[in-house]
Amino acid sequence: MGAKMNNDFAKRMRNGSGFIAALDQSGGSTPKALSLYGVTPEMYSTESEMFDLMHEMRTRIIASPTFTSQRILAAILFEMTMERQIDGMYTAQYLSEKKGIVPFLKIDNGLLPIQDGVALMKDIPELDARLTKATAYGIFGTKERSVIKELNESGIAKVVKQQFEVAHRVIDAGLVPIIEPEVDINAPEKSEIEAVLKEYLFTALSRLSSTDQIIFKLTLPTVPNFYHELSQDSHVMRIVALSGGYSRSQANSLLVQNSDLIASFSRALTEGLLVTQSQSEFDAALDQSIEAIYRASTKKA
Repeated sequence: MGAKMNNDFAKRMRNGSGFIAALDQSGGSTPKALSLYGVTPEMYSTESEMFDLMHEMRTRIIASPTFTSQRILAAILFEMTMERQIDGMYTAQYLSEKKGIVPFLKIDNGLLPIQDGVALMKDIPELDARLTKATAYGIFGTKERSVIKELNESGIAKVVKQQFEVAHRVIDAGLVPIIEPEVDINAPEKSEIEAVLKEYLFTALSRLSSTDQIIFKLTLPTVPNFYHELSQDSHVMRIVALSGGYSRSQANSLLVQNSDLIASFSRALTEGLLVTQSQSEFDAALDQSIEAIYRASTKKA
């Protein structure tokens, strides 16, 4: 992927109309995602078979005629999906060349047990190799997720510190990091957590070099437009919102209230899709989901 394509992708991510499809369920979340799709654990016997079925589901979504750049800006992939093919093309290449959709890669290895009210990312010893591989496959950017469960300033500070340490390495590799410090939607002091988090994010942004670019993926805030000031920072290419356990209708209703946010939904995107649906039924259900999320992202709902 040459510099021109990178620039085109950057302009699209900064100014494009649409949302990000999060198709990055990995080891721990794959069984649940498959179960919601109607593929239950007794339908596969090995992890390899499980991931084969997951790729079939993702292929069905990505290859659908309703999954286009008219409404979808980008898609986040799991590493194994990046390494697999759709119609004889590697997935990222298929997305960018055939669909005009910007490919991102999930780079974290999951979460550590909760400590100080937060779940930090596990170590990523293979990060440099993963970033090199991502570049070779034509990936534009990455995504890394932590979770904040409680109002614990020390824990929140650790989340932001770790997120930006990884983001710096992503930027050095020539990629754009999506920084995702998720706030649990069920946290009793959610709005207070968001206030503390925002201050730490501002401090971390102030330490970036003038040319560094990042994307934030944040939980839909309790107070509408709470992250507006963050979206105005010159380092922030975009702020996208995760659905965080809300239903699609709930997430869309909250999203509409936030003028600077677009969706980056995972489970809410695939809600209502079933393995037993005919192709026409599947495409119709996916189209309905994409349209609802697009309208909420573009404030047309």
